[in-house]
Amino acid sequence: MSVAIRMKRMGRKNRAFYRICATDKRSPRDGREIEVLGTYDPFVPDTDARCTLNGTRLQHWLSVGAQPSQAVRVLIKKYGPNGTHVKEMEQARAKLAMPRIVPDPGPPAFVPEAKPEPSAEAPAEAPAAEAVAEAPAEAVAESAPEAPSEEAPAT
Repeated sequence: MSVAIRMKRMGRKNRAFYRICATDKRSPRDGREIEVLGTYDPFVPDTDARCTLNGTRLQHWLSVGAQPSQAVRVLIKKYGPNGTHVKEMEQARAKLAMPRIVPDPGPPAFVPEAKPEPSAEAPAEAPAAEAVAEAPAEAVAESAPEAPSEEAPAT
């Protein structure tokens, strides 16, 4: 069985994430892996913090004769056990693991004025109704049209 070290694409559409895996050379790119050796996330803003590799297992598979793909060969050269950017990677990973410091936003730029709430008293139409209720009954009777009398004029 010939072994290859390749990047297996994971994640969702437009948000790729890769696992660096030891696979059978005949298996498809995203097929079954033998062992996961690391990860690569291209969306991490710090370039040196994008890749993580398990150096001891990587050395084991390379000593057994596994052939890395071109992309993985570049990552091993930079971030492998004897890589050129190992110190930078460790510093970037330590910085990424630290908690984020969010500055105080300060006072708000705009605060809307509070609208006065309607009071618990009667609404504006109620005083007119009260005035009618307080008027003497006689005045109301005078203003009302007279009802025809029950007596009909004799002709």
